[in-house]
Amino acid sequence: MQIKRLRLSGFKSFVDPADLRIEPGLTGIVGPNGCGKSNLLEALRWTMGETSARSMRGAGMDDVIFAGTSTRPARDFAEVSMLAEIAGTETEVVRRIERGAGSAYRIDGRDVRAKDVSLLFADAATGAHSPALVSQGRIGAVIAAKPQERRAMLEEAAGIAGLHVRRKDAEQKLRATETNLAKLDELISDQEARAAALRRQARQAERYRLLSDQIRMAEARMIFARWRDAQAAADAAKAEAAACEERVQAAAEAQRAAAAYSTQATEAVAEARASAQAARERASETGHALAGLRGDHAQAVRRIAELAEAQARLGDDRSREGALANDAAGAIARLGEDSKTIEARLADLTARQPELEAMLAEAERAGRDAEVALAQALAAQASEIADTRVADAALTAAHARLDRAARDLARVTAETNALTDTAPLVVERARAADARAQALRHGEAARAALSEADAAERGAIGGRDRAQSQRAAAHADLAALDSEAAALTKATRRGDGADRLLDQVRPAPGYERALAAALGDDLEAGLDPAGERFWAGAAALASDPGAPTDAVPLGAHVSAPQALARRLAQIFVAESDAGQPLAVGQRLVTMAGVLRRWDGYVAKSGGAAAAERLVRVNRLRALEAQRPDLVRAVEGADGELARIDAAIADARKAASEARRLFESAEASAREAARAEDRAAVAIERGEAQRADLEARRVRVQTDHAEAEAESARAAEARAALPDG
Repeated sequence: MQIKRLRLSGFKSFVDPADLRIEPGLTGIVGPNGCGKSNLLEALRWTMGETSARSMRGAGMDDVIFAGTSTRPARDFAEVSMLAEIAGTETEVVRRIERGAGSAYRIDGRDVRAKDVSLLFADAATGAHSPALVSQGRIGAVIAAKPQERRAMLEEAAGIAGLHVRRKDAEQKLRATETNLAKLDELISDQEARAAALRRQARQAERYRLLSDQIRMAEARMIFARWRDAQAAADAAKAEAAACEERVQAAAEAQRAAAAYSTQATEAVAEARASAQAARERASETGHALAGLRGDHAQAVRRIAELAEAQARLGDDRSREGALANDAAGAIARLGEDSKTIEARLADLTARQPELEAMLAEAERAGRDAEVALAQALAAQASEIADTRVADAALTAAHARLDRAARDLARVTAETNALTDTAPLVVERARAADARAQALRHGEAARAALSEADAAERGAIGGRDRAQSQRAAAHADLAALDSEAAALTKATRRGDGADRLLDQVRPAPGYERALAAALGDDLEAGLDPAGERFWAGAAALASDPGAPTDAVPLGAHVSAPQALARRLAQIFVAESDAGQPLAVGQRLVTMAGVLRRWDGYVAKSGGAAAAERLVRVNRLRALEAQRPDLVRAVEGADGELARIDAAIADARKAASEARRLFESAEASAREAARAEDRAAVAIERGEAQRADLEARRVRVQTDHAEAEAESARAAEARAALPDG
């Protein structure tokens, strides 16, 4: 590396811009102590990236800026530019520091980092701490250098110091990369743990789905098995019922045959009973007649005996009572008449005795016939009693069957009444179906809301990234503006309170160097007559010369007190100095700050500090004008970010609520489906039971009707039998 030029401005004792050209060969700087020779070496080291203020012999890095003297004001910035030939290419390195604002580096006009500057010089085997830069007291340090320091000197002499710097930088990057890899490993481990948890949850969900399918299949199989068993039981019951029906029909046929035979027997018994009753009545009448005849016969015999006794007594009385013959004559006559009558009747009876005997024989024969009929009637009565017992047994059996049929009918009716009404189950099933449909609709709505919320969240997150970038850019712009404004405010603020024209002039942007070059140190004067020097002002005269060609008065581009009107009217500004002739008292200044007076005086770099201050003031005004827009932009970006954050929060809340509603809807749908299945199974079971009971009820009602008919027939047959 070959250093060709070193330019200093405002650096330590170099208040005005100064150039140090280093020509080929040996360049030396000779001067008394304190003239600033060491400042040149420190300027080299400072440009190469020195960061230690102690190495610059100061308490802070701002100490390298010219601090001012009793006759010169302090500077607000310092700048050192070094032109060097590195690897056959000229490179200009500039380091500039502003008071309170820090340092800035440029390489060939490009803003770079301090690290880039250090690497540039390290690749050239030099740098701020190079042993080639020997300052005061460094000779003894080189002689007493430690082996590590000697090695550094040898490496720099060998041109490999830059490799060590780059190796150190690479090692730092490698360590940073290793740190990032470690963080990435932790992140991957965390993600793997989360993925494992998700896989576990997925397996659990899959197992839950399989178990749900298995449970559903098992329930279906159980229901099918129950239905099959019920169907088999129903078939067996139907077969048994058919067999019982056949047996009942056979028994009914037998019963009907027995009933017909019983009816015939009952009719025969009734006829026999009627015949026996008629015979009994005829025998009773014959017996009564015979008893009457026997009584008449006995009475007649007794009467005859009485008459014979009376006749004997009469004879005795006639013989014993002859005296009473006259009295007894009438009695005897009457008795004679009576005797004649009795004799007539006796004769009649005697005449009728064969007939009575015949009637008696007939009566005896009729009695015998009656006894035979009575025997027959008793036999018929025994048959009737047997028939009655048969009829009573049939009636009892009919009543028992009727009671059994009534009990069966009552039991079937009770079981039918005890059955759960299917109407509530149908309503429950319809309600469950409606609930399931509603839950599915809610689930679809929640899924759509979740998709919308996720899409809104993704869109809001994308908008937030853009808003954060815009906000960061706006805040960075505002912070940079505030920082620059603060530095400019600090740089343009004067603490002495002196009246200076420099603080009252306002050149248009771009005319600062022209104004500073035109007025120079005159800008330090004020308007106060009490000052050492001041502007009293002078009115323009008609005889004042006019403007040269291709130039305009500087006052047209400067806002200044009236006291400078005539001075500014005779200062003209042009893009370049074309050598126009100037009248006496006139000055021509270019936009770059080159001044030429009417008397031939030319100054190419005058008023640099004043120009810099005017530039800063104008820059500060421009920043102040820009700040409201930036503040509004920051507020707008903050508001937009807050709105997007609120939108993201709302979207996440909506997504959480939609996810909760979706899960609740799914749970409700599953529960409704289970309730619908339970209701359907209960309805099918109830309908099957109801159909079975209905069949049983019809069968029992048929049995009951047949039992009632059988009981009625048995009762009629029993009633047709004669009373015993």
